[in-house]
Amino acid sequence: MIASLRGQLLARGPGGEVVIEVAGVGYRATVTAATEQRLGSVGAEAFLWIHHHFREDHQALFGFTGREERDCFEALIGAHGVGPALALAILSVHSPKELVRILAEDDLTALCLVPGVGKKTAARLVVELKTRLDVGSFEASSASVGGLTGPIVGASPRAVVRQALAELGYGPEEIRRALDDIDEAEDADEATLLRAALRRVAR
Repeated sequence: MIASLRGQLLARGPGGEVVIEVAGVGYRATVTAATEQRLGSVGAEAFLWIHHHFREDHQALFGFTGREERDCFEALIGAHGVGPALALAILSVHSPKELVRILAEDDLTALCLVPGVGKKTAARLVVELKTRLDVGSFEASSASVGGLTGPIVGASPRAVVRQALAELGYGPEEIRRALDDIDEAEDADEATLLRAALRRVAR
């Protein structure tokens, strides 16, 4: 079983596919959007943590620049109804740290930003993934895992702002970038956080 690859980035392909050449052998792996951005240009040295996926009629490699991201991917595909494609889609929208926060806050709106995840799937994932990912370091909010319309009662400012941005028509990647690296001072309340997020998406 292949656990990691270190070599030269030989090629990039569609759908997050990359080829890493190690000692003259090219290994084809599929990576998340975040991992693809972190990899250097073609010809540069590259390192990936690998999940070697086996099926009866197929083998595939999935690569991650961080071990935490690989471990999160493996937790995701262990959930009922979550295959590699959906797990990659989730990690392309949410980092492992953000995903743990989402689970701790029962933030269905954030999960529904992932293409292919609806309300029922999001509710099931929240329940199941809490047993697979460590959410003990985050205090769960009193947000309901019911409907998605209207404000999320008891939710964190981040969850409320994420919903507001989605209702304004911003896409998952725009929302993720807007909420990345928000200063603690800007994270104090919903209004301040929303203004900071809107400044970022307007750039």
